[in-house]
Amino acid sequence: MTLVAPPRGDSATGAPRTTLPAATTATATPPDAAPREPRRRLALLRATDVYAVLGAAAASLSITALLFTRLLPFSGGLGFALLAYGLFLGLYALLVSFDEDGPAVRDRVAAVIAQSLGLLMLAALAFVVVYTLWEGRKALPHLNFYTQDMASAGPLDPLSAGGILHAITGTLEQIGIALVVTVPTGLLCAVFLNEVPGRFARFVRTIVEAMTALPSIVAGLFVYATAILTLGLDRSGLAAALALSVMMLPIIIRAADVVLRLVPGPLREAAYALGTSRWRTVWHVVLPTARSGLATSVILGTARGIGETSPVLLTAGFTAVTNTDPLSGPQVSLPLATFEFIKSPEPTMIARGFGTAAVLMALVLLLFIAARVIGGRGPGRLTRRQEHRRVLASRRDAARFAARAEQRDAGSPASASTRSAS
Repeated sequence: MTLVAPPRGDSATGAPRTTLPAATTATATPPDAAPREPRRRLALLRATDVYAVLGAAAASLSITALLFTRLLPFSGGLGFALLAYGLFLGLYALLVSFDEDGPAVRDRVAAVIAQSLGLLMLAALAFVVVYTLWEGRKALPHLNFYTQDMASAGPLDPLSAGGILHAITGTLEQIGIALVVTVPTGLLCAVFLNEVPGRFARFVRTIVEAMTALPSIVAGLFVYATAILTLGLDRSGLAAALALSVMMLPIIIRAADVVLRLVPGPLREAAYALGTSRWRTVWHVVLPTARSGLATSVILGTARGIGETSPVLLTAGFTAVTNTDPLSGPQVSLPLATFEFIKSPEPTMIARGFGTAAVLMALVLLLFIAARVIGGRGPGRLTRRQEHRRVLASRRDAARFAARAEQRDAGSPASASTRSAS
């Protein structure tokens, strides 16, 4: 006997419900239905944009070449580039206006200007790096360039003699001392500006903003007048580090101040709601959240200090001998050595100067990588060692809770009665 389920009807009337087949509902369309709109493309770059850029560029170059060679008495590469760029913007706006309205045209032109300026800055940076490496290619392959100083080498000696060991040593010691002074001081000042608002904090922020534009020669003269002439400190690497600290400190404070302002307020409020004090909140919540930004601020300050020449020349002097004692005696840095080498008319000294500049760029890159490794992890992200310690701590906590539960069960009345009955 086979049971057949009755058809499902309407709950109110009990009448059978009429349904259309699936194929019919999927394919049938009303005859008077409107046509489907074309699907909008979400890609930022379209073929028409590429054609407009290429066409405007080709037309601007052609018109500029015609004006410079046939119609007008113009000459010079800079004028050619400026005129071609102006014509390119005008022609690009004209081509875009054929398909878009006024706001879209202005948006496209502004985007092209921003992107072209970015490419110009990238091209300038690439030119500086490539030109420095190319001019210093003769000095960089020599091993003695990194292991010797210029104590026994002169301007007429070949590149197989002498090196920049004294400049590398001076730069590392000076920038190390400057970082020891500026990093804790700058971060504490930035925390003070954010956590203790008031009239004095506004005054300190104004002084810091004014010091960011301080000329380097003024910082060198300040340390020379106070530390060397007044306090009797020798011209040494320590004095140069103090001058570099004056240059680096406002950069670190200003950048760290901006980063700490970006920490979300609800994080602080949640910590305060748990009963945490202000400075414990700063140490465990604010600083870990802004760790990558604080590392960037330290990088900016280091890049400002490591490339200064005049403060080192005023406070540490110049020497061709390696001086590992930053407390006494003149000490040279990589920028100062580059300046002294480039002044010489000898090709070997010029090659040494460009090689020194290339080593300086490599040193800045290494410091940048080290800072990113230290502060590049976001909030809440742990290293493998930290995760391993957390797992071990969790296992110890679980074992402790289990032992405590066993002791509680052993001391309960039910367990005692069970033991007496047995």
